[in-house]
Amino acid sequence: MRQCPAYPADLAEALAISRTRLSNHLTCLRDCGLVVAVPEGRRVRYELADARLGHALEDVRTAVVAVAAEATCPDAEREGCC
Repeated sequence: MRQCPAYPADLAEALAISRTRLSNHLTCLRDCGLVVAVPEGRRVRYELADARLGHALEDVRTAVVAVAAEATCPDAEREGCC
């Protein structure tokens, strides 16, 4: 959805999460005004409410990847750490 509009089923598959979980996230993002739902016949396509959000998301993703690459965790053996 960052690069182009998408359907929930396609997003769920690409993100490897359940459709129910994705639906909950999309509802939240829609309620916050970050995405819009566009009806297309019997289907609904989602897209970012403003194209500038795509650039912001890419900046955040890049920062997270950079920080994760530099992160060290003394308890790396423990589940859920880093």
